[in-house]
Amino acid sequence: MGFKLSDGTVLPNNAPFTIGTGEDAVNYPANWLRLSTADEKAALGISEFSDPIKYDSRFYQTDGTPRVLDDVNTVNGETGELIKNKDGTQHVTYGLKTELKNQNKQMAQARLQKYDWYITRKAEKGTAIPAAITTYRDAVRTACNTREAEIDACSDAAALATLYSFKEDGTANMTSFPLDPNIQYR
Repeated sequence: MGFKLSDGTVLPNNAPFTIGTGEDAVNYPANWLRLSTADEKAALGISEFSDPIKYDSRFYQTDGTPRVLDDVNTVNGETGELIKNKDGTQHVTYGLKTELKNQNKQMAQARLQKYDWYITRKAEKGTAIPAAITTYRDAVRTACNTREAEIDACSDAAALATLYSFKEDGTANMTSFPLDPNIQYR
């Protein structure tokens, strides 16, 4: 909640402020807004207002409109004609689901790439890949596929926001990637 004067001037919370100018100026201490009554505020032309709602920009526009979920063909806004790529194929504007799945793929790639040297060593020298690494890499791929299915199953931005949030006990609603076998967790 915030407070403002009748002229629209927003008053800072927990900070001293001044109303008026020159000889008519009155200084108020930092705790005045908290300690004063509604009648005392109203007598000075101070009103309370709600802070604007802040929407999660991953899922909503700043005005609260849900972001587009599915890919759409890109269209020229003036002519309505479909926009083509240089090679003549249709240009596509990615929807939120594709963006989130691409981010998911990048997270999986980062986890896998860390252990790619085992695969190179196996190919070049025939050295066995440790079972823990193979199991981990398989679990990363499985988690990636499951997470993408969870994204696809969401029917609207609110469902995606819920998927990307946490339960009361702190666990994720979305499938987690496996723990790295070479990191000691506490």
